[in-house]
Order: sequence, then C-alpha cells, then structure tokens
Amino acid sequence: MSSNATAPLTRRRFIRICAAATAGLALPSTASAAGAKLHRWTGVALGARAEINLVLKSAEEAEYLFKRIEAEIRRLEAIFSLYRTDSELSRLNRDGHLAAPSQELVELLGLSRRLFELTEGAFDPTVQRLWELHARQTAQASSDAEQPAAFDDALSRTGFDRIVVEAAGIRFRDPGMAITLNGIAQGYITDRVATLLTAAGCLNTLVDLGEISATGTAPPESGPVTAGWPVTLRPDPGQPDQQADVHLNNMAVASSARLGTTFDQAGARSHILDPRSGLPVANDLLGASVLAPTAALADGLSTAALVTGERGLAAMLSEIPGACAFIVRESGSSAWL
Repeated sequence: MSSNATAPLTRRRFIRICAAATAGLALPSTASAAGAKLHRWTGVALGARAEINLVLKSAEEAEYLFKRIEAEIRRLEAIFSLYRTDSELSRLNRDGHLAAPSQELVELLGLSRRLFELTEGAFDPTVQRLWELHARQTAQASSDAEQPAAFDDALSRTGFDRIVVEAAGIRFRDPGMAITLNGIAQGYITDRVATLLTAAGCLNTLVDLGEISATGTAPPESGPVTAGWPVTLRPDPGQPDQQADVHLNNMAVASSARLGTTFDQAGARSHILDPRSGLPVANDLLGASVLAPTAALADGLSTAALVTGERGLAAMLSEIPGACAFIVRESGSSAWL
C-alpha cells in the first residue's frame, strides 16, 4: 500500500468520484475556509484499488490515521481473503471447520445469513465451489452440459443454511463446501474503516475500498457548499450514458454489473452466479448501484440484485429503511427504485 495524492482514479465497480464543481476523476487538494485541507491515501484492499479522503487541518494527523487504516486493512484481509492461504476464510474452506473464529468473521457471516434470508437465497456465499467449477470449465473450453456430474456435485454443496456459525467455532454441515465473501467483504471493510475514522473525530470523510462510504461534506472548489460528497453512479460500464449524480452523506453505495467481470474472454458469462440454478446470472438488469446505511448492506444487495432482477430488488429495498437503487435495465433504460 502506498500514499499518492496524484494517482489517477480507476474503478473496478464503475463508480466515479467527482470533485465538487469539476468534471475530473480525482478530488482536488484544496483548503476550506476553516483551514482544513483534503488529504488522500491510495492503496489496495482485497485486490482492488482503494482510496480514502479526509478533510483535516493537520497533515501529521492524517498521516497517522492512514497508517492505522493500512494496519486495519491488513488485519481484515488476514480474515477474509480467498487468496491468502493462511486467512481464516481459506482455513475454513480447506478444513471445513474453524475453531475460535474472529469476532469480525462471525459478525460478517451473521449479516450474510440475514441477507440470505432477506433475498430468499439469492445472496449465498456458499457458491465458491460452483464458481471454481465455472472458472475451470471456461479455462478448459468445456461447458456445464459436458460435465453434468461435476456441476450437480458443486450445486449440491451450495446452501448457506448448512453453515453453523457460533462464537466458539464455524463449521460446514456437509463436506466439500466452501464460501466466498467477495460479494460483501469489501463493503464490510469499508464500514470498519469509516467507523475507525468517525471514532477518531473525523467529520468529513470518503472511504472507497471497492464500495463507498461518505460522511460530512467535501471541500468546495467554488460556490456554495453542498452537504455530502459528489458521486456519479455508473452501474454498467457498457452503458456509459446511463448515470446518476448523487451527494453521499452518512450513506454508502455499492455497484455490481452483470458483465463487469466475466469468466470468458468474450465477456458473455457473468462471474456472478445464481445460487439456486448454479448458472451465471441473466435477467432484466445489467447493473445496479445500491445506496444503503452501510456499505456491507449495499454490497450484498447490489450482488443479489443481479440474481433477483428488478422486481426482486424492489422487494428487498422495501425491507431496508433508507435504501434505494439506481438500475440499468437490459433494455438500456435506467431508473431509480
């Protein structure tokens, strides 16, 4: 991880952060009337580019907080990463059980269960064996139909209701199961960092660790101050004209695109799977940006939206006070829900 105030901003999930009164991709380093300045950190979290913006008077205080944030991200990656063989998640997947799990893993799996129930199974982290199968078959240029036994076996190992989560330990009820938290962990880590900054007394922050959480107000370039941080939502990279401008304040946003990442080089097989069918998602939505009180909720709901489609997303949002979504339909039109 490194600190760089001038690095260009790229986004895996196609949310562009815009500076107030500018069309640029980077937030400006500018001073407010009260003498506070914008301080920016950039790095990597769970394999994705990350950026944090703080409005503070003291550069020394900002540097201290950035070091604390780097340490916190490393600590949480040691819990949730699929790519670290020594992470708690990797050990759980390898052994089928994990004694004395961290409070954070228990908490995130509890939220995952809530979303699993809320979405009637559309959000289900136990798709990891299916994901591995699709990735392997794509690399081997084979299809599900050519290996029905392997597909049926992977699908049979899916079901979040077959995970036992307790403070003393976590275990799979069936052998060979595995989970991925890629559809929610970035949002959770975003929330943890935002909480750290709030506890440190930071009132104006924007945390972007793959999902975005914002509090307070961005420093103005010119003109009147508008509460919140300006963010442009672009749920689907293939529809750049379908976007919405919002100001985030005490709110989080996450986006998922059907074809944002794909198994195949042709870009036709979504990496997001329907846990119920075991197949890549294909419905009336190309992308969804979900605004919710926490980034973890927004992250999970945006993932589930591409499984349930527009009607399912509308039903989910009705259960979360303050949540809404900007969607891009397969027809090319867009709308707010």
